[in-house]
Amino acid sequence: MTEKVGPEWGPLAALAGEWEGDQGVDVAFGNVEGSMITTPYRERVTLKPFGPVDNGTQHLYGLDYKMAAWRFGEENPFHTELGYWLWDAELGHVMRSFLVPRGQTLIAGGVVAPDATSFTLRADLGSTTYGILSNPYLARAANTTSYEVTFTVNPDGSFAYDETTTIDHARVASGPVAHTDRNVLRPVA
Repeated sequence: MTEKVGPEWGPLAALAGEWEGDQGVDVAFGNVEGSMITTPYRERVTLKPFGPVDNGTQHLYGLDYKMAAWRFGEENPFHTELGYWLWDAELGHVMRSFLVPRGQTLIAGGVVAPDATSFTLRADLGSTTYGILSNPYLARAANTTSYEVTFTVNPDGSFAYDETTTIDHARVASGPVAHTDRNVLRPVA
């Protein structure tokens, strides 16, 4: 079920609500297999509007963000995220900050037009603005060095994303691994 929000949410207005998608495809290094594997998945996302949040003269409108993804046939999610989407109209930036319960957090961002129906956000290891932090184990075993996601709001009211997380994996000698995820989500009735 989508929620009605005003123009204060800029390009995030179309994302407010509850969403589900069963067309997910995850391509990642499988630790058990010792190689890249492809995993189909289903996903549920909740984006609840809030705001304004004032940081001095900065005024943000946002969405509380919670997601979970399940491999088909499994009861427990294999991936979850908790965080915020934020819109800064003055800067024209969308920001997505989230935590993954493996001891990792990131904030991705980018310049986005207020009426955009497609936009890309990025984060890089070492950046003090749109960056990535990991716990010591992940930094050693599977260090995330960059993240990029493109969101597209479709004419039928669904939205799609395509993301790439670049990882320096200790078990892959051939170079960085491109861990990709994509899905199409529709409003929950």
